[in-house]
Amino acid sequence: MTSFDFACTGVRADAYAAGPTLVFRLRITAPGDQPVHAMALRCQIRIEPALRRYDDTEAEALGDLFGERSRWGRTLNPLQFAHVSLVCPGFTGQTEVDVPVPCTYDMDIAATKYFEALEDGEAPLLMLFSGIAFRGPGGFQVEPVPWDKEAPVRLPVTVWREMMDQHFPGCGWIRLPRDAMESLRAFRSRRALPSWQETVDVLLRAAEDAPPHSASGAATVPAAEVAAP
Repeated sequence: MTSFDFACTGVRADAYAAGPTLVFRLRITAPGDQPVHAMALRCQIRIEPALRRYDDTEAEALGDLFGERSRWGRTLNPLQFAHVSLVCPGFTGQTEVDVPVPCTYDMDIAATKYFEALEDGEAPLLMLFSGIAFRGPGGFQVEPVPWDKEAPVRLPVTVWREMMDQHFPGCGWIRLPRDAMESLRAFRSRRALPSWQETVDVLLRAAEDAPPHSASGAATVPAAEVAAP
């Protein structure tokens, strides 16, 4: 069985993708002079958070994922980032291919929370491979790609931010249940508010100005108005 080798030579943001997408440049090496006619790869990418240091600001932002720093010896475990598949065209010896990885700005996703918590530096990733290769002279021989094949990656935090800024410049992202979204839409329509930002600003101002109705200081006026049919 051929000992295929994999290495990631770089990561960039895809400036022309319809949504946030990272492109990993993958180098594949197949020893010997027999041509590889094609290779069908499956790639799992995971975050290895224990392989870098974090300042106090980052540690606080990572509290939702890993808890207090005193617990990190037990909680700083790998996070799943992505699963992708690709077909590599034929080559002999060595080749390089792009691996596009669609990303999300959904802050309920653990990987997004992790990347957004980092101030600078690099995020440690690991690419793990499996699949099959078709190679050999005079006909196809099918060879598996061993499950132990992997490649470490250092993703610059600046690349992640560049990618998100291309699609969400100066913005954040919040996912809401459908009924909450419908209530907000109805509130915006009743007030004839020109944007979602203005809608949220009106609600925040109302919440700050409304008198508390209980010892907790919670105000009910804005919530009642939003939920009104």
